[in-house]
Amino acid sequence: MLQRPRRRCEGTAMGVIVLDLRPGLGIGPFSLGMPICEAFAQIEHQPNIYDVVHVKYFDEDPLKLDIVISFPDHGFHLRFDPWSQVLLLSLILKHRLRLIEIFDVKRLQMRYATSLIGWGGPSTPATFVAVYAVFGPTFPGIYDKDRGVYTLFYPGLSFAFPIPSQYTDCCHNGEAELPLEFPDGTTPVTCRVCIYDSSTDSKVGVGSLMNKASAPPLPAGSLYMEEVHVKLGEELWFTVGGQHIPFGASPQDVWTELGRPDGIHQKQVDQMVIHSASDPRPKTTLCGDYFYNYFGRGFDILFDGQTHKIKKFVLHTNYPGHADFNSYMKCNFIIHATEFDGAFHQDMNSSKSRITPGSKWDQVKEILGDCGRAAIQTQGSTSNPFGSTFVYGYQNVAFEVMKNGYIATVTLFQSY
Repeated sequence: MLQRPRRRCEGTAMGVIVLDLRPGLGIGPFSLGMPICEAFAQIEHQPNIYDVVHVKYFDEDPLKLDIVISFPDHGFHLRFDPWSQVLLLSLILKHRLRLIEIFDVKRLQMRYATSLIGWGGPSTPATFVAVYAVFGPTFPGIYDKDRGVYTLFYPGLSFAFPIPSQYTDCCHNGEAELPLEFPDGTTPVTCRVCIYDSSTDSKVGVGSLMNKASAPPLPAGSLYMEEVHVKLGEELWFTVGGQHIPFGASPQDVWTELGRPDGIHQKQVDQMVIHSASDPRPKTTLCGDYFYNYFGRGFDILFDGQTHKIKKFVLHTNYPGHADFNSYMKCNFIIHATEFDGAFHQDMNSSKSRITPGSKWDQVKEILGDCGRAAIQTQGSTSNPFGSTFVYGYQNVAFEVMKNGYIATVTLFQSY
């Protein structure tokens, strides 16, 4: 959970903020389909507004439930897809915004065209009649008698209204005459608003209807979710641009193929070299190596400080609950290996030989075999609230595994 010191939002009534409502697209600075890293960037850009932020996820199995960024002071939260299925073969991390839920309309004002909807200031209370007046005619909605909620749908937008038990007869056969008013002249008030992608023509609302929301398709040529194929001990292959980056490539080669890195930093010491019988150099002499960081593509490249050739790749899964979460985009790597005796086989139609960001450690062992005991990675335990991880090494590859069994990073190298 992330929480900042509380601040009063300037220019708003009692801390209520105003966000532009874009049906089917998003609200304020948050757009459907955006990666979770971009959402955090927007939050960091406006700390005086988004001063209290909660991040919620299922630690034991982060692929099971949505990752949620919640703004309790403003009454809404963002739901990010935890995974996506590719070619019916394997699960990969997705982390793209699929649904925006406004669960407390009294804490937020929504601006649509020239109208303000919500509470506080000059806005119009979010009643059924007011919503119908602002957004116009639409088809009858759906009445959920078990929840006592009537949901009204527009393209990419829905409003849920609680119906008092004495007025359930107003919803004949699950529908109601529009705009909905009760016999005493009152009209229900919105209890929840959902903003979702409308390209699939799904109706998204409360309860099970919430599961119908999905992130919009990625634009053609997008590097996000790009498959990065791994040929152990040899190279990486990027599917969108067709680049091949082999071990031993120079910084100039990498700049030519991948463009300018997002960051460059010096590696101070190799803490694992003491376990390597093939490198007799003292640890104190290994401080010249340097990383190219491609945060937006989810990986690092380590160059040897003496030869200036690639010696390692580090691929990040961007799981919540890891010290590096939100520092990198997810790298959608695919390691194909039907054997692990030095031979390499690519089998595009077999999920049994594929290791991806969605693979658990038990699945990796089924493919590569047992590798013995793990090294303990503390990640600076005094400042890391998530605890240690476990590093398992094989020929040409090492896996950093979290306590829940999912892979945090993959380090690729050449064994000698």
